[in-house]
Amino acid sequence: MSEVLNHQQIKKKITRMAYEIYERNLHASGVVLAGISGMGVTLAKLLADELKAISKLQVEEVEVLLDKVSVANSEVKLSDPLTLTGKSLILVDDVLNTGRTLVYAMKPFLDEELFKMEIAVLVNRSHGLFPIRPDYTGFELSTTLNEHIRVDFSGDNFSVHLH
Repeated sequence: MSEVLNHQQIKKKITRMAYEIYERNLHASGVVLAGISGMGVTLAKLLADELKAISKLQVEEVEVLLDKVSVANSEVKLSDPLTLTGKSLILVDDVLNTGRTLVYAMKPFLDEELFKMEIAVLVNRSHGLFPIRPDYTGFELSTTLNEHIRVDFSGDNFSVHLH
């Protein structure tokens, strides 16, 4: 198992992503960071905290609840009801593998009158099974399908490992 990103590198990437989100959403009535169950929720929280520190944007967070193991058979819902009309929605996950999870995670937002929907991921593995491309990426990493990425946001020592 080899370390791909250490704590300081991850913090810098989150800060850069937050500035990019801010720059591209200056004129939105608000930004909703929708973290996908698991590490996506943690990344959304970290991005939201950074956005609140650097901007005056109205930032909200919500969890997209789904079963990543059986995403096709899982009910996809939000942790809290939100008013999304006219807002920018940023769907957040830690790693983009094939795009399947992100495609299903969009379901609760399809009938909303959003300003726009974007995708933010910490690591993009570029295995495009679905036509999903992130708007905000912390790190691009070409891997084989047999390799695995593990993101750890626990404690004060964040890391990304390839194994």
